[in-house]
Amino acid sequence: MKTDHPSEPEPLVDTIKKIAKKYFDDITGSHDWEHTLRVSRLCERIGPAEGVDMVVVLIAAYLHDIGRSHQDNSNGAVCHGEKGARMAEPILNQLPISKAQKQNIIHCILSHRFRGNHSPETEEAKVLFDADKLDAIGAVGVARAYLFAGEVGARLHNPGVKVEETEPYSEDDTGFREYKVKLSKIQDRILTRGGRKLARERHRFMESFFKRFLDEYEGKR
Repeated sequence: MKTDHPSEPEPLVDTIKKIAKKYFDDITGSHDWEHTLRVSRLCERIGPAEGVDMVVVLIAAYLHDIGRSHQDNSNGAVCHGEKGARMAEPILNQLPISKAQKQNIIHCILSHRFRGNHSPETEEAKVLFDADKLDAIGAVGVARAYLFAGEVGARLHNPGVKVEETEPYSEDDTGFREYKVKLSKIQDRILTRGGRKLARERHRFMESFFKRFLDEYEGKR
């Protein structure tokens, strides 16, 4: 794979965008190609203020979920960050970018998960981590939580079971469960200044939504 202008990011990033899209044909809606596009736009919004290498960030953004179908098909047994990083290596080996950039992209993919075993260490990885997490909260985050719940056959709500005793990828993996075990904690995990500003507003919306949801579910409103 070659580009006539390797110093210009746009043609190279566009090439990766086209390659990455092919990996999303069999990926469910909550983590589909549209999610990747939203994450890339959030990277473009918060990345420049952090002074990061946007070529690294955007290539990583387009590739960060290419291993997602393996995690979903295994009901969570496979880490899509680790799988995606392995899948990305042969793609990156064809690119006219430096070894350091390739290693950074792999690290970004490895460390983007909220529940993963790898922490984002580079500034580029922090931007991708934040962008991915921001798409999990706010109005879009609530919608995705219920979309995922539908994908795994979960109930609308299960007030008779403690969230701490429920299992992922089960009928108890509800939108409210996702909020309690993950989404409500995301605001405190955001790493960049721009990301924190966006997270505060999105977090407030979620708090309001789920309070209203519980009130309506119980017939109080």
